[in-house]
This record gives sequence, structure tokens and C-alpha cells, in this order.
Amino acid sequence: MLALLKNYWVYIIGLLFLAGNCALYITSDFYLLNLLPFVLLTVFAAIFALDKLFLFVVICTPLSLNLEQLTGGLGIYLPTEPILFVIMLIFAFKQILDNSRRDAAVINHPISIAIYFHFAWIFLTSITSELPIVSLKYMLSQLWFVVPCYFFGIWFFKAKKTNAMTFIWCYLLPLTVVLVVTVIKHASHGFSEEVGHWIMSPFFKDHTSYGAIIALFYPIVVMLTFNKNFSFETRGLLFVMLLIFSVALFYSYTRAAWLSVVGAGLVYLLFLFKIKFKYLLYVAAVGITFIIANWTELSYMIQKNDAEHTTENLVNVSSQCPMYHLMPLTSKD
Repeated sequence: MLALLKNYWVYIIGLLFLAGNCALYITSDFYLLNLLPFVLLTVFAAIFALDKLFLFVVICTPLSLNLEQLTGGLGIYLPTEPILFVIMLIFAFKQILDNSRRDAAVINHPISIAIYFHFAWIFLTSITSELPIVSLKYMLSQLWFVVPCYFFGIWFFKAKKTNAMTFIWCYLLPLTVVLVVTVIKHASHGFSEEVGHWIMSPFFKDHTSYGAIIALFYPIVVMLTFNKNFSFETRGLLFVMLLIFSVALFYSYTRAAWLSVVGAGLVYLLFLFKIKFKYLLYVAAVGITFIIANWTELSYMIQKNDAEHTTENLVNVSSQCPMYHLMPLTSKD
């Protein structure tokens, strides 16, 4: 009877919530009450399953939307930043109540000490700021990133060895969805470079951050694709993801991202062939000597180069190829 009564109360509360929500929406055009179940679920997860909530934030990160871009309001990403704030509060509260949860190696680590000095300096300068409330809000916004991602993140990765791979998958899969959507939208505009500067909105602010995150995870996707420990089906999925990442990286029109991937590949080759550090010093010395000896000519060539866009630079380089006039890289129409 008691169990039946409890079930009835669940239905009654649910119906009352729906009725109240509908009444508020019809009479006052108030729809924020729809967020109440999500808020209650977030609080429940933060208390009883903080690690699962952290992974949920990881999944939502590539899909999060900037409220400032959508409504012109606060520059906050939804739903990730409010959840990070909740994780920060719950984690700090648990650290204060339970001494066994504290890790002295993490607390006394030089990086942690540098973070303490960083926030101490922000706090001191906030007091003397012309707009102390704004400065303190900035410090708070930095805290809800650092505490969950650094202090709780260390505990999360140390708790279970498989958490690192789970973290990677939770980020890669939604990021791939974002890349597919962006590439399809970009293709509908003919992969124009000008369009490529904003087509990733609202998921990314501009093509630089978009290209940077692709370049950051590109080596990871390559490594996972050729990892023989995965099944044939998983490696097939990863190969498709690698193709998507390659296309998205190329059409991000971010030269820094391209160079980063090339640099990462060169570093991998250094480790693969076990090239000694002294040989690298020899190559660096020759390169620096060449630059110093030809600095006047090089600076003149840099100043003479008036190409402002990536595609123009590609055309300038490719036009030196004999096949360029038969098969140009870009259309002039």
C-alpha cells in the first residue's frame, strides 16, 4: 500500500507540475519552469554521481551554445558552464567535509601552487578595480573552469584507468557530429574561405578556435585509428572519423592548425626513429644561421607578399606547378 501511495504521489506531482507549467506559459508567457526537471536531475547527479555528471559536461562541450550569440545576453555557454559551477560547489563541499578525499600530492604540486597565486592576484586586483563586481565575476567564471577540470579532473582520471579513454570518446563523438554539420553547411556555400570564418557558429566562435580543437584531437584520432587493440568495426568507425577530421581541418582555413598537425607529425617521427637531440641542435643552428645571413632578403620578401588569405597563398604556391593551369586548386569564377 505504501509503495502504491508513493507511485501515486509521483504521478500527482508530475501532473501538478505540467498543469502549473502550462498555466504559467499561457497566462504569463513564462517558460523557464521547463528547466526545473533538468536542474533537479543535475543536482541529484552532482550529489550521487559526480563523475557521470562530469562526463555529461564533456559530451555537451562540443555541442554547447553561447548565450551571448543567441540572445545577446550573458557570454555563457549552455548547458556546460552552469553544470561546471554546480560541480565546483559540490566538489569543494566534499573536500571540506571529508579529509580523506584530499590528495596532498595534488594540493602541494607546483602547478597547483601557481594556480593559488594566480587567483590570489586576481582577487587582490579585483578589490582595487574600478569595477570590483565585474572583476569578481570574472574570477568566479575562471574558478568554475579550473576547479572541475583541474582538481576534480585529476581525481577523475586517477580513480579508474579506463576513465581517460572514456573521456576521449565522450568528446570525440559529439565533436564529429559538429564537424559533419559544419562541413555540410560549408559545402552548401562552395567551401568559400570567407564563409569558412563563421560557418562553424554557433558551436564555435570563429575558424581559429574551430581549427585549433580539430588540430588538438587530430593526432589522437590517428593514433586510435591504427591501434590494433580495437576491433575491426571500431577501427572502421575511427577511419571514417579520421576522414571527417581531415576534411574539416583542411576547410577550416587555419594555417596555424595545419602547421600544428605537421609539427606533431614531425615530433612523432623524431620519437619513432629515435633521432638524437644533438642532431636537432645542428639542424636548428644551420637554420638560424641561414635566416640571419639572409635576413634582409627574407624581410623584403615578407613585406612584398600582399596575399591576405590562405587560399591566395595556396594559389601563389600552386601556380608554380606545371599542372596548375590544367587543374587549378580554386575557381576564379
